Amino acid sequence: MAESLLIKQGEIYDAVQDSPYMADILIENGKIVKIAPVIEGKAVNEARILDVSGWRVYPGFVDAHCHLGMDGHGGGFENQDFNELNDPVTPNLSAVDGINPLDRTFQLVREAGVTCVASGPGSSNVVGGTFCVLKTVGNRVDDMVIKPKAAMKIAFGENPKTCYQKKEITSRMSIAAKLREVLEKTLEYDKRRESDPEHTPYDAKLEAMLPVVRGEMPLKAHVHRADDMFTAIRIAREFHLGLTMDHCTDGALIAGELAKEGYSLAVGPSFGHATKRELVNKSFHTPGVLANAGCKVSIITDSPVVEGRYLTLCAGLAIREGMTEQQALRAITINSAEHIGAGDRVGSIEEGKDADFVVTLGSPFGADPGIVYTIIDGNIVYENHKHSDAKGKVQ
Repeated sequence: MAESLLIKQGEIYDAVQDSPYMADILIENGKIVKIAPVIEGKAVNEARILDVSGWRVYPGFVDAHCHLGMDGHGGGFENQDFNELNDPVTPNLSAVDGINPLDRTFQLVREAGVTCVASGPGSSNVVGGTFCVLKTVGNRVDDMVIKPKAAMKIAFGENPKTCYQKKEITSRMSIAAKLREVLEKTLEYDKRRESDPEHTPYDAKLEAMLPVVRGEMPLKAHVHRADDMFTAIRIAREFHLGLTMDHCTDGALIAGELAKEGYSLAVGPSFGHATKRELVNKSFHTPGVLANAGCKVSIITDSPVVEGRYLTLCAGLAIREGMTEQQALRAITINSAEHIGAGDRVGSIEEGKDADFVVTLGSPFGADPGIVYTIIDGNIVYENHKHSDAKGKVQ
């Protein structure tokens, strides 16, 4: 259990209020227990003091879509555990069984202030399995996970077509049909289990889909083209399902319609060349257009497509292309946390939430984010001694 910690007199950017403010933050047992202009008393006397005056304090940054620990640092087939290529429908796969917490990418993202991620299967399959939400520190995934089954990954467009073009999928119609088929089978399976459980054979795939059709777990849709986004919405409506949409490359083209629909959108990865047809509209302009239209927007790296440690840089480039700094901050904190169903624990600096913070010299949205400390569950998990030792802040 973490010791008590008092973060003193930082400039707080809590991702809730529009303007920063000076305050103390008291942490006990890994949780934020009090935020006030000045905190005094017995609890303070027993706490370790971290004087951050002159520095900024942000919520720990959250990447709502990546493959951290599943596509390992250094590459090679032995490190690639994010795409199952033997079956286009694999809802029974779980990311927690494929994540390597000791992969170096976890260290790299911690050093960049990323404290929580949603990691999971890739987009080879129409239904790929469940994403999990986990903190970025630890040796054992079971101790890092805060939502072991956060969302069911589904994919539309070119990736399933490419992976299965010689087998079962040759068009977008096939993708939609396969998704509807497994959803219909799950509904029937659920009815049989309810009416005659003793004579209903166990089916691992359909069992994994039950939380989806019961509204207990959202679909997490890989969508780039505008028509794929609308197909995902159409199917979600048909079956009364929860839905979030990731990538949303064509989002700026249909921003008004997406705002009316109200689904949570995650945009990225926006670095680099358009490597396939459905990426032709890839741009850092998209997050700002969607946010200004009234959409709830997250910015994602899709690590390793863009390295997870560059999440704040992606947000900075979105600022350059039209997002406000507050919109960009929310896009890598509270919006991302809510996108992955973890907003009750992470994503903002509020009493009762997990004590995950990033302390920076100034704005983190440039080429050098200026990280001084990364704190997870009240523990300092990264310290940049070049900055901290110069001021002797820890007491």
